[in-house]
Amino acid sequence: MNVTYAQLEEIYDRPFFELIEESHRVHKKHWPGSEVQLCTLLNIKTGACSEDCGYCSQSAHHNTGLKPEPLMPVEEILPHAQAARDNGATRFCMGAAWKGVREGDRRFDSVLESIREVSKLGMEVCVTLGHLNDSEAKKLKEAGVTAYNHNIDTSPEYYPQVISTHTFDDRLATIGAVQRAGMSVCCGGIIGMGETRRDRLRMLEVLANLNPPPESVPINCLVPVAGTPLESRAEPVKIFELVRLIATARIVLPLSKVRLSAGRTSLTQEGQALCFFAGANSFFYGDKLLTTPNPGENEDMELLAALDLQPLEPYSPASVPVS
Repeated sequence: MNVTYAQLEEIYDRPFFELIEESHRVHKKHWPGSEVQLCTLLNIKTGACSEDCGYCSQSAHHNTGLKPEPLMPVEEILPHAQAARDNGATRFCMGAAWKGVREGDRRFDSVLESIREVSKLGMEVCVTLGHLNDSEAKKLKEAGVTAYNHNIDTSPEYYPQVISTHTFDDRLATIGAVQRAGMSVCCGGIIGMGETRRDRLRMLEVLANLNPPPESVPINCLVPVAGTPLESRAEPVKIFELVRLIATARIVLPLSKVRLSAGRTSLTQEGQALCFFAGANSFFYGDKLLTTPNPGENEDMELLAALDLQPLEPYSPASVPVS
């Protein structure tokens, strides 16, 4: 189904309660259980990235004081993955700060080894490694990757205001390689970077018209980092704007997991509850997302209990939406 900007604008601008009532109805139709997927993200290679993403503390172009760290070997990664599984996470995502990977590179071979070992733990394996060609995507799929994260960040029009070392079309090319390899696509964006409402809806327009649509859609609120270009452009995200965006995403992407991502430390528990009611059904779990803070695990479990929500079991029937 083709989703137009005009349709998105009509949905987003509905009276607030009418909007979230509709998004909740859509959510319960396709996700009838009360489960929420918990995902844990580990930074397996930190800093010194050649890309100049304006929000990122790990770019070599920005003076953020972050100490670069080399790629973690499999024996360092596995204990983190095991701890994530033991704490209730059903998806383990590994992220590396670099432009991309190339077949034959020893670092890529090391990542493939880590994927094979983590996949034995019974969790979904997600990676975010930058740009891919078809050959690298195929090897990731064969190693056991279930989902590849590659956010489009914002609208095609605003993208050059955020990043200059690659283009929006470069992002779409990697997503195409991931889809051709048979991996699920995890793809979302960031709000609070100085973009307009139109940029946010244009971002959703692109996501909703991917074929197939993303399996999961992370919605990040910018966490401003000192020393990055977007530090001065950061705008606190109003909770009702975030909820409207999540509700709109749920309506046009009914079979996707909508994931609360970076910036949750700025949200109250009541605000997060509204997000879950509007259609969010996943969040990143653990005290850190790459280099940004995240709510504590005990705090998250207390919130789920208060809302009568349960962590999703790995590969249970509830993990697959009802068409």
